[in-house]
Amino acid sequence: MRLAALLAALLAAPAARPGLLEFSADEVAAIARHGPWPPPLARDASNLVSGSREAAGFGEKLFADARLSADGATSCATCHVPALQWTDRRTTARAHAQAPRNTPSVLNARFNRWFGWAGAADSLWLSSIRPLTDAREMGGAERHVVALVRSQADLARGYAGAFGRPPPGDDDELLADVGKALAAFQETLVTGPSAFDRFRDALARGDRGAAARYPVAAQRGLRLFVGRAQCNLCHFGPAFTNGEFDKVGIPVRDAAGAFDWGRYDGVKALRASRFNRLSRHSDDKSVAGAVSTRHAALNAGAYGAFKVPGLRNVALTAPYMHNGSLATLHDVVRHYSEINAEKLHIAASHPHPEPGEPLPPRPAESPLRTLALAEAEIDDLVAFLRSLTERNAQAP
Repeated sequence: MRLAALLAALLAAPAARPGLLEFSADEVAAIARHGPWPPPLARDASNLVSGSREAAGFGEKLFADARLSADGATSCATCHVPALQWTDRRTTARAHAQAPRNTPSVLNARFNRWFGWAGAADSLWLSSIRPLTDAREMGGAERHVVALVRSQADLARGYAGAFGRPPPGDDDELLADVGKALAAFQETLVTGPSAFDRFRDALARGDRGAAARYPVAAQRGLRLFVGRAQCNLCHFGPAFTNGEFDKVGIPVRDAAGAFDWGRYDGVKALRASRFNRLSRHSDDKSVAGAVSTRHAALNAGAYGAFKVPGLRNVALTAPYMHNGSLATLHDVVRHYSEINAEKLHIAASHPHPEPGEPLPPRPAESPLRTLALAEAEIDDLVAFLRSLTERNAQAP
């Protein structure tokens, strides 16, 4: 009887499909945590026109309007090019002048907690104001922007349609609203499902036939990602990011000798901003809405730390890292494979650029360690990262 029961159980068990790896229950659970995609779309409480179709339409026009720049030749789309996955494929951005950081894509920006490589913005609308006021990007012409919206009939009309009133006389209020309209547009830029999403969903519902259509190399890379490589310690959740900041062994000093202190400078800029979520311009008056801003810390861990980017469509947004120093996904994975973990713990002896402000030691803990991946494992991880590309996206 026991033998008969065993044979019956074996016959009832799902047969392994050719091309489908056997994932453990823990692996399946870890994979499931990277979904669903897209997540539920929630309004930004700090932006009264978040989710407004009229505001998004006005923001889309503003995004492409070079009149907003000081020289009349630069728009948001100069660096965030729609045909290039809303980035520019340059090592570092160049608009009104050369900037020190790589242009991040604004795809899926609505799911961020902090914005920009250093998190100098705590809302998408503050992040949209910052390029308007930066001399290297659009010229830093705040008064020009608000005067333009008031004086140009098409912009004044677009503003009235989005906000239900004429442009206000308060310059800061109007500038904040320009940022909010730009944010309402960028909220609409959400990537679609990828081959990974189809695999994850098939695995969850036990559809082994559908799951087997996912490339085996990507399956092996995914197993590394959630397993031995532990990439998901930082790149977790549906957007593949914890939304926070870390040191990843990329130099903070450029060829000209200038330092970029990343999150440390970002926190200082955020605190100094008259448009952060603690300001009168935020439409979220609750204490909970600004708790992250209130507790953004200037500590040793912030020095040289940069934002952990999301990984969806990452295969189409080269080059990589905050300074664009890694040209390909293979370069990125190899960097993490060969990273010298000791260097992440060594206190930097360089003086801080501000007099009287020495650089504290780096914190002793980091999730990064040398992985020593084989070349085939690097290829597998890259195959997995490429599988995060939405179905209809085209490489530029």
